[in-house]
Amino acid sequence: MTATKNVVELLTDQHRHIEKLFEEVQSTTDAEARSRAFDELRRMLSVHEAAEEIVTHPNAIRHGDGDVVEARQKEEHDAKRLLASLDGMDTSSAEFEAGLEELRTMVLEHARNEEELEFPILLAEASPGELDKMASAVKAVERIAPTHPHPAAGESATVNAAVGPLAALVDKVRDAARAALR
Repeated sequence: MTATKNVVELLTDQHRHIEKLFEEVQSTTDAEARSRAFDELRRMLSVHEAAEEIVTHPNAIRHGDGDVVEARQKEEHDAKRLLASLDGMDTSSAEFEAGLEELRTMVLEHARNEEELEFPILLAEASPGELDKMASAVKAVERIAPTHPHPAAGESATVNAAVGPLAALVDKVRDAARAALR
């Protein structure tokens, strides 16, 4: 085994981190701290999904089953739409609470589906070197990915690669403005 994590190990670790972020948002009662926790969750979900759309999904299609990936992309799209509706909402509202719980259910089911259905395709068909290169590519994409959901962009790797850097720049400016206003 290599000293660094391959793409499946990296993304699985990120899934566990996302679970912890959901728990943090749900258990935090201070309004400002809860808003910051949600911002971190939103950022993590946005960059994680962008990286999967650009790196892992196309490779899973190339190595295996497009139907498996198509179903994951539908799940991502639905979660992105819900995340976008929660973005900017009062995190102490009942509407936010209900939406957050629905999002949590959707995202954790999606992660389980990736781990049980998509990742085994990569592990079975991609070489160890490919898996390592995909991990490096995921990290590179995450550095420049949008930090907010953009459901209108869809789940196409091509569209995300073209639109993502501009969206990321706009997102980072928006994040900086929100932070300054707190």
